[in-house]
Amino acid sequence: MMLRILLPAAWIAALWVMPMQKREIVTMGPAPVGPYSPAVKAGGFIYLSGTIAQDDTGTLVDDGDVPAQTRRIIERMRQILEASGSSLEQVVAVTVYLRSAGDFQAMNNAYRAFWPKDPPTRTTVIADLVLGADVEISMIAVPTGAERTVIHPESWITSPNPYSYAIRSGDTVFLSGLVPRNGRDNSVVTGDMKTQTKAVMDNAGELLAAAGMSHANIVSGRVYLPDTTDFQQMNEVYRRYFTSVPPPARATVRAGLAGPQYAVEMTFIASSAPREAIAPGQNLSAAIKAGNRLYASGVLGNTPENAGDAAAQTRETMGKIRKTLESAGYTPADVVDGLVYLTDLSLFPQMNQEYAAFFGKDFPARATVGAGLVSPGAVVEIMVTAVR
Repeated sequence: MMLRILLPAAWIAALWVMPMQKREIVTMGPAPVGPYSPAVKAGGFIYLSGTIAQDDTGTLVDDGDVPAQTRRIIERMRQILEASGSSLEQVVAVTVYLRSAGDFQAMNNAYRAFWPKDPPTRTTVIADLVLGADVEISMIAVPTGAERTVIHPESWITSPNPYSYAIRSGDTVFLSGLVPRNGRDNSVVTGDMKTQTKAVMDNAGELLAAAGMSHANIVSGRVYLPDTTDFQQMNEVYRRYFTSVPPPARATVRAGLAGPQYAVEMTFIASSAPREAIAPGQNLSAAIKAGNRLYASGVLGNTPENAGDAAAQTRETMGKIRKTLESAGYTPADVVDGLVYLTDLSLFPQMNQEYAAFFGKDFPARATVGAGLVSPGAVVEIMVTAVR
């Protein structure tokens, strides 16, 4: 498929900016397909946007060839990392979005070659992708010379797939997407949603304990459910792990998993920095402030009046995000990374228009994928991270 990407001139101009005191926007290669920057460097981390297999003109290439798309994406991200003062060896967390679960092994085989030793943590989910891409990858890395320590419980076997279960850098620990599987022998934990959720949360606990932390240190989570009718059962078990502290920020969406035997996958970030909850609730907090970072939950903007209206819901969502940021002492200019879920990617332009108006310029990094939302009538959910 040959498709040339055209962006409004104001968007392109906003990408080419000088480094700011709080964050540095890194640009190179084709212009992004929406109002986001290729990478943002801030607070000791480098956030790389969701990247698809484009050539230098912005055309999506290698259509249908998943290994070629995977290699092209990672090579492009390697260049961005090097321009940011980092490298593939300094990547701490990766999210791979695949359009088809049947492409998992093809992607995995191509991906494996880039990290022969101590690969980053990784989450792989199945979602609809912009421009009909087969693969999209986002990353978080640390600068060259920064701490990057692989965390591995002594009793666990090495993952058969090319990822580390957990990596620590400074006060932050990144966990891979965890599924109900026994870390000691890689056997699948079968059972209903409550059983599988407990297995995932217990796995997270063992990894965090190996890093000298606990569930109380979790600041952000992403939950993926193939069937959202299991949402309440998952919540019932999940909330039991946060009785001593407010629950972390979180987004939960319907997405496919790499293996049909799993009913849930969760990805977490934990921090040993002082932890402050913003508007805590039963299952999630609106945001968690940890040190100089703010991790916000996925935000919905649907009302009875705007059901199905992506532009109106995005405006409402961004207004809520602004209030959360301000209540924690942050501004939109402090946002460094975002994740947008859309129920229908034909709504991409409408969402982008409102999203661009909110930030105006100096856009954060971002990934956008198609996924199902838990709330009826909602078509967009947005999750952000900010650094002050």
